[in-house]
Amino acid sequence: MLKDEVREELVNNIIPFWKGLRDNEYGGYYGLLTYDLELDKKAVKGCILNSRILWFFSNAYMLLKDESLLDEAKHAFEFMERYCIDKTNGGVYWSLNYDGSVYDSTKHTYNQAFAIYALSSYYDAAKDNEAIGLAKSLQRVIEEKCTDEIGYLEAFKVDFSPESNEKLSENGVMAEKTMNTLLHVLEAYTEYYRVTGDGYTLDRLKRMLDTVADRIYNPKLKRQEVFFDKYFNSIIDLHSYGHDIETSWLVDRACEVMGDELYKEKMSVITTALAERIYERAYVNHSLLNECEKGIDNKWRIWWVQAETVVGFYNAYEKDPTKKKFLEAAEDVWGFIKEYVIDKRKGSEWFYAVDENGKPDSNRPIVEEWKCPYHNGRMCMEIIKRTV
Repeated sequence: MLKDEVREELVNNIIPFWKGLRDNEYGGYYGLLTYDLELDKKAVKGCILNSRILWFFSNAYMLLKDESLLDEAKHAFEFMERYCIDKTNGGVYWSLNYDGSVYDSTKHTYNQAFAIYALSSYYDAAKDNEAIGLAKSLQRVIEEKCTDEIGYLEAFKVDFSPESNEKLSENGVMAEKTMNTLLHVLEAYTEYYRVTGDGYTLDRLKRMLDTVADRIYNPKLKRQEVFFDKYFNSIIDLHSYGHDIETSWLVDRACEVMGDELYKEKMSVITTALAERIYERAYVNHSLLNECEKGIDNKWRIWWVQAETVVGFYNAYEKDPTKKKFLEAAEDVWGFIKEYVIDKRKGSEWFYAVDENGKPDSNRPIVEEWKCPYHNGRMCMEIIKRTV
């Protein structure tokens, strides 16, 4: 039942919606659809949004074998290759104007990672050697320009000179390193390693998993810390429920792709604890809370957090099928998504956020640089592939 319902959501709602945002005049996909469903064809186009759309259509094609999906992926790839990548300094810009000219030339490690993630999947879907070559060049950018002796740095100016990290700092702090960026470099390198078997990437994956275990994960609180100084000292008391449940399955995926039993055993202790803690602490009223700062819960139900919760809980059930609570919770959260998060208005997709009573946040658009088909589309594809 769950598999059939998410397949229907993917095929009949999410895919048609994002096909409808294709910009055939200037390339890529439109960058803004307001809460009132007003399409702004001249809005800024986030490069993260374009990367995630490229990833989405590439993977949807590989799952469903619909040639129209590969055409959409090719459209996104051509926009990325032509406009998102800086041909002079290397790396991916933060965002572009509607016509492909540069809007924000910031280079962020997070953005480089998502491009690698997308290009690796597109290479697998289209067998396009140019795509994997670009992914490799972006990996070199990350490793040569976006690291220090103990981890990945965050934000840079166009020429990769240092820049403060406004992009991925929140909650009143300015972070020099973040759990979020590390997680998505791990995710990107996992996909790159899956399609290339590259030994250098395998080494980097192991280093990142060690960092998660030794510096990011807090064994006392059974959570990840979120924002850090450059030495990986946590700088705020913050529990990001969505990132913890997402990490619980992305780290398991990394270990599976690596095929390393020692890392699988080591990290499974952590990912199991993360899923258990999230179930106990944040699974409330058929859905997942957003985060907890200094002991105070943010009760908004964010679209991506709900999507990652379905996958994370299902993954925890797969690891130990005696824990039926996780299967029941995954199905329960999907029920909440169907009832409250999916926007039933014609021409829409999912709300960005709803409050604890299921009322949508009308200040949040349906599409913007962070609001994309990556989380909810991936949830559908993961459940389809994981269920029989």
